[in-house]
Amino acid sequence: MTPDTQTRYRGPGFLIGLMTGAAVGAGLTLWLTPRAAAEARSRATNSARSVRDYAADQYRETTTRIASVVEDLTNAAQGVRDNAADAVVRVAHRVERTAKATKG
Repeated sequence: MTPDTQTRYRGPGFLIGLMTGAAVGAGLTLWLTPRAAAEARSRATNSARSVRDYAADQYRETTTRIASVVEDLTNAAQGVRDNAADAVVRVAHRVERTAKATKG
């Protein structure tokens, strides 16, 4: 064999190595893919749970804040209503006194 022929002809060792590498690669792919898929599903499930829990916490917090604001507004509105009712009563008493004073 000439040096040029030796570089092109790799012999049966190269072919056996190529076949062995392909078999090992295929085996690893088959072995790791189900695990990777299961891990991906697990991560997706955990992420979905995390998002769900965060959304539930935000909903509870927002609901609590809204309830507090509604209570404050209700109390303020009742105060305005009470003040308006007191003003109406005071004006009614003044009108009554004025009417009695002009009659008598």
